Amino acid sequence: MTKRFVATVSGALLVLGLAACGGQGAGGTTDTASQQPADLTIGVSMPTQTSERWIADGKSVKEKLEAKGYKVDLQYANDDIPTQSQQVDQMITQGADVLIVAAIDGTALSGQLQAAADKKIPVISYDRLIRGSQNVDFYVSFDNYKVGVAQGKSLLRGLGLENADGSKGTKTGPFNIELFAGSLDDNNTQFFFQGAMDALKPYLDNGTLVVKSQQTKVEQIATLRWQQEAAQKRMENLLTSSYNDGAKVAGVLSPYDGISRGIITALQNAGYGTAAKPMPAITGQDAEIASVKLINDGVQSSTIFKDTRKLAEEAVSTAEAFLQKKTPEANDTKTYNNGVKVVPAYLLPIQAVFKEDVTKALVDSGYYTAAQVAAGKTK
Repeated sequence: MTKRFVATVSGALLVLGLAACGGQGAGGTTDTASQQPADLTIGVSMPTQTSERWIADGKSVKEKLEAKGYKVDLQYANDDIPTQSQQVDQMITQGADVLIVAAIDGTALSGQLQAAADKKIPVISYDRLIRGSQNVDFYVSFDNYKVGVAQGKSLLRGLGLENADGSKGTKTGPFNIELFAGSLDDNNTQFFFQGAMDALKPYLDNGTLVVKSQQTKVEQIATLRWQQEAAQKRMENLLTSSYNDGAKVAGVLSPYDGISRGIITALQNAGYGTAAKPMPAITGQDAEIASVKLINDGVQSSTIFKDTRKLAEEAVSTAEAFLQKKTPEANDTKTYNNGVKVVPAYLLPIQAVFKEDVTKALVDSGYYTAAQVAAGKTK
């Protein structure tokens, strides 16, 4: 009996010891710098597959990591916060060595991030800054304030108030415009909005631009989850409530191509897009292929191109730096305060794209083919 008890205890201790060692592998105390890529796993959490942009991001990050030999756990949360929380929990439990997270709600993952920190798993916030947590190690994105400025400047150019070089245009106004913003739970929304409003402010102040609905606060113009359908409904309501006196919309500030397409549908249903009722100048973002075709066809005025291939490369470089116990390269260590800490960031450049820019910026660079632009789809 005694020998059997000792053997049982010894066996249990051995099992516990092995389990403890196993639990310190991925993301634990194991020195990842000494391991081969094939022994390491990167968890990649993307917000949704309803946007072609996020599908492309996930695919690009996964391909670039796998090309270097890493194992990749890529998950899409379909715009559902509990789903993303559960997926990130699972990545941590299953032993991710690094997490790359594009959050649906920038404040909803604090528990998961604490669990990651407890296991010494570095967290890279991808394009959308995760807020309210000490446990965000790095941020890779574009210069989001400059995106907003570029959108505001693009609207002014689309209206003819400014030229491409920023000089005074041939048009004088006044012009009726309406404003749309992104989702309030996305930290980028505030940067886009502030940048755009700073660009438009002189023209709003002197009456050249008039927001006929008087909806100018970000809370009034926000679009939950960046949904195209929500934007279409709001544009329809604006046309009914503020343009039932014969006035016409001349321009719409839109922060994202999906929102732009919803706005365009509402305007087309209201008779816009004819010689008598021209389509307003409409901005966008992400150079989604459906919107690139609309720009090429003269329906949407512009978009902001953010080369997500380069963003994916930066995310991969950052992940590798953490795995090799190095400090990732940052080019901004002051701007992105998540409410708890300033998160070091690497910001990539952006480009405004009008019809005359489509070939050079998007086709010649290999982002799309001419056939994809003509068809308005990638498959």
